[in-house]
Order: sequence, then C-alpha cells, then structure tokens
Amino acid sequence: QVQLVESGGGLVQAGGSLRLSCVASGSIFSINTVGWYRQAPGKQRELVAQISNRAITSYADSVKGRFTISRDNAKNSVYLQMNSLKPEDTALYYCNMLIVPATTGALSTYWGQGTQVTVSS
Repeated sequence: QVQLVESGGGLVQAGGSLRLSCVASGSIFSINTVGWYRQAPGKQRELVAQISNRAITSYADSVKGRFTISRDNAKNSVYLQMNSLKPEDTALYYCNMLIVPATTGALSTYWGQGTQVTVSS
C-alpha cells in the first residue's frame, strides 16, 4: 500500500520561510507528476506548485517567485521551499503524487494527510 507523509509545517511570521517535505512509501513502480495543494478555511483546495518526472515546474501566480518545488526521485520525495511568506499563505498544505504501484501497475493519485502552515502578520 502506498502512503504519503508530509512534514515541515508550522507557525511563522510574515516574511519568514518554511520547507515542506513529502515522502512516498510502499511498493512503488514509478512516480509521475508530483505537487503541492493547499486549502484555507472556507475555500476550495488549490494547486500551489507541481513538477513533472522531467523536472518541468509550474506555479500558481500567487506564489511565483516566492515558492520553489523540487523532487528527489531516489528518495521518492518532493519538497516545497516557501520564502517571503504572507498571512494569505495560511492553509493546510497537501502533497499529491501520481504513482504507479508495483502491485497494480495502474497510474493512481495519492494524497498526504496535510500539514498546517500558519503565517502571522
């Protein structure tokens, strides 16, 4: 069974930085695109950043120039470096991966449990 575990959230003052990490475990054949989403209270979940298996990245306009997504394929991991954080970045951040499990051979989407990021003004 494939599982994603996130870490690195917390409370930070505006202008500060945080680095989120997400690692996939289980019987994995391959990992395709991975990304980070966030959901603030009362709002829909939105895509923050994603990176393909060829390291092509894309970002939400609201985080361009402040956030950087990266991945380590050898460690089945994805990271989100968040700089110049703003109060409006406060949300529950979710890791998402498109994975082909070795058990099924079928491309499926997996989510982490979420990690809270709170930015105080």
